[in-house]
Amino acid sequence: MVKSNYKVIAIMSGTSLDGIDIMYATYKLNSGWEFEIHYAETIKYSKEWKFILSQLVNKSLEELVETDKSYSEYLSTVVSNFIKEQNIEAIDFIASHGHTALHQPENGLTLQIGNQQILANLVNHKVICDFRVQDVKLGGQGAPLVPIGDRLLFYDYDYCLNLGGFANISFEEDKERIAFDICPVNIVLNYFVSKLNLEYDDKGQLASQGKINNDLLIKLNELSFYEEKPPKSLGLEWVEINIFPLIESFNLKIEDILRTFVEHAAIQISKIVNRKESNLLITGGGVYNTFLISRIKSLSKSKIVIPENEIVEFKEALIFGLLGVLRERNEINCLKSVTGATHNHSSGKILSPNT
Repeated sequence: MVKSNYKVIAIMSGTSLDGIDIMYATYKLNSGWEFEIHYAETIKYSKEWKFILSQLVNKSLEELVETDKSYSEYLSTVVSNFIKEQNIEAIDFIASHGHTALHQPENGLTLQIGNQQILANLVNHKVICDFRVQDVKLGGQGAPLVPIGDRLLFYDYDYCLNLGGFANISFEEDKERIAFDICPVNIVLNYFVSKLNLEYDDKGQLASQGKINNDLLIKLNELSFYEEKPPKSLGLEWVEINIFPLIESFNLKIEDILRTFVEHAAIQISKIVNRKESNLLITGGGVYNTFLISRIKSLSKSKIVIPENEIVEFKEALIFGLLGVLRERNEINCLKSVTGATHNHSSGKILSPNT
């Protein structure tokens, strides 16, 4: 008999490199899926790990293999410490997104490090991971994967927007779930604010003090990605080729860069979120950039809803836990309408510990 109640630890690391999100939650299937988050926290990266992860796009395949192993070992320590500190006893499995090292779906490539067999062995629990690889093999983008969770857990909202390293959105259209990356956000803002020895622009205060450079804003808005039809997704490589050199060619003050890029992100988001009398759930670290939120409010037609901090910060980890549950049940967790794969499918590698 298939279970209807699962206790799961979910771990993921986003492109903004703010740390590892880890949470312990229960998922129950009644008339629909329900959840309860018991414990959740973000484990900040050491300077060493932050540097290693920021340089992944420059590594050779051999170096990535070695980093994959060491990162899997590191994740095992994080998970084991979490289990011990929270006195967690009942665990059905660990759902691991890992950290994206390489994402080139157009070349049939995607790599999330931290999903090696050694992780299952060291924590001595089943691990369900590598949710993107199968989708790319089926001709999909391998991203975004969160929309199935938006559909099953957050169906009360017309739009679900996550503001992390990238802004990505999901919504229903003609009875299909549509989702895609809209534009970069924190991956760019944090990069430029780091030049001032800051981790992030607190509440967007620096951006609010800057001036928009209209020439740069026009060039950003003219990038060809924004004209492409979904499914589509973004990665660090795209930002390093298309965004950083363009911005740096203008030789602007950091405040003016931040102000211009906030306006760019708000414009791109508001172009998508354009239904009157709709509601928009916003989560992710970008929620705390109150200046960015104010610009989205000003430009969009939707009523903006910001949930409790636990959902703001851990919604993606929560949904990757659900992806693990669906994979365990061999049910669809990747939607072709979202990724462009040849068909809907149940994706993820299942690793049982070697005893």
